[in-house]
Amino acid sequence: MGRQRQKDADFPTARLGGGSIAEIRPAEFGSGYEVIVDGTPQSHVDTADPTHLAFEYVARMGAVIDQLPDGPISAVHLGAGGLTIPRYIAHTRPGSRQQVVELEQPLVELVRENLPLPRDAQIRIRIGDAREGLTRMPPALRGSADLLVSDVYSGAQTPAHLTSVEYYREAAAMLSPTGILLVNVADGSGLQFARRQAATVKHVLPHLAILAEVQVLKGRRFGNLVFAASTTPLPTEWLPRLMAAGPHPAKVAEGREVDQFIGGALPSYDADSTASPKPSLSLFER
Repeated sequence: MGRQRQKDADFPTARLGGGSIAEIRPAEFGSGYEVIVDGTPQSHVDTADPTHLAFEYVARMGAVIDQLPDGPISAVHLGAGGLTIPRYIAHTRPGSRQQVVELEQPLVELVRENLPLPRDAQIRIRIGDAREGLTRMPPALRGSADLLVSDVYSGAQTPAHLTSVEYYREAAAMLSPTGILLVNVADGSGLQFARRQAATVKHVLPHLAILAEVQVLKGRRFGNLVFAASTTPLPTEWLPRLMAAGPHPAKVAEGREVDQFIGGALPSYDADSTASPKPSLSLFER
C-alpha cells in the first residue's frame, strides 16, 4: 500500500463519478507510477517492467497466476485501476485474451493516455458496472475463462453488490471447470468482513485458499487478503513459493485452516450484503 499525498496540479488528473479525483504520480519509492484516487493508492504500474508488481497483494496474485498451465490464457478482470495484472499477463503469457470491466471511463482514459498499454496486448476494456458487465461478456467466454480477477473499489471500499453469493455465482459461471477466481479483500481488526467474504466465496467455489501477510491474516492490522478459489482442488505445489515470497512472507491458509478462519461467519446475500470497511486515511501516510 502507498500513502496519502498532497494534491499537485502538475500531475495528470481526471474527475471521476461522484467528484472523486484520480491522478497518476511517479512512485515515491522505486520505479514506475501510482494511480491514486482521493489520496488512496489504487495501482502501481511499471511500463518498463510489467513483471514489477510493487503492491504485495498484487504480487501474490501474480504468483497464483504463474501456477496456471503454461501458455496463453483467457482472463476476465473486474476493476481496471492501472491495468497492472492485465499488463503482467500480456507480458508473461503472450497471446492471452483478456476482458476488463471498469465503471469509470475517465479513469480508463487517464491511464491509457499516460500509461499506454503495449500495442500487441489483446486487452478489451468495457465501461460499466462490474456485475452488469459479466452479462455482456462474449458468449464463448462463459464457462471457459481460465482466470477471473475481482478487484473492484469505489474509493477505498468494495461496493456491497460485489460481495454477495449471487455476485460470486455470476463470476464463477465465467470460469472453466479448472478456472480460478482471485479476489482482493481488504479488512482490519477482527476480520469480520473478510471472514464473511470467505464464507461467501466458499459457498460458491468449495476449494478456497487465503493468502495474506501474517499480521493481516491474524487481524492485527488493516491490509489485503487474496482469496483464490475454484470448483476443483487448487495446486498444492504453489504453497512453498507463496509462503516464501517477500518482502513479507505470506501465510497461505487452506482446508481446515480456512474453516477455522471462517468460524461461525455466514455467507452474504444480496439482501444483507455490505461494502468492505473503509480504512483510516492515516493508513496511507508515511
